[in-house]
Amino acid sequence: MGEIEPGSEFRDVAEQMSAQARVFLSTTTQVASGAAPGAEIALLILATSDLLSAGARLAAIVDVVPAERWEPDAGPETDVDPLRDALAQMFDGFDDYVEVSDPALSADVAPATLSGDLACVAEEIAKGLQHFDDGHELEGLWWWQFSYLSSWGERASSALRVLQGVLAHLRLDVADDVAAEAEYDALHS
Repeated sequence: MGEIEPGSEFRDVAEQMSAQARVFLSTTTQVASGAAPGAEIALLILATSDLLSAGARLAAIVDVVPAERWEPDAGPETDVDPLRDALAQMFDGFDDYVEVSDPALSADVAPATLSGDLACVAEEIAKGLQHFDDGHELEGLWWWQFSYLSSWGERASSALRVLQGVLAHLRLDVADDVAAEAEYDALHS
């Protein structure tokens, strides 16, 4: 009734996506709760890039089409507002950014938030996970694929770029006197 047959081409993809969805949701929730002081950005980069890797596998397979042409009720939507708020507080000072809305079609820029991007991704993959866990595995796989192409893939990619940029600034931006001293030491050792 929506289960993916053992040995089906979709079985491995669905299981990998399910595992990555759980890791992303767990990591993002833990980071937002303050459970990883000092490692927040690195953990989010790992979880987001791993999820995007699973999403790329979704994009590489043929379109998933469930036998039933209607979406079963997956229950209540996941409330991501607490996650978004906690991340926004954690990202205070660098949450807001601008991006090119559709780089393939225009150079128009639009505002975005890192917390909003990660919350959007969490909401979309949680919905697929609800279907998957309710025994509607093919529906879950369809939802992950559809929402990867229509929303969470782009939002996760944007978030990953911002997270990597923030990490680069944290690690590479040093005061001029510290950089000059390190350069002097390197040249005279």
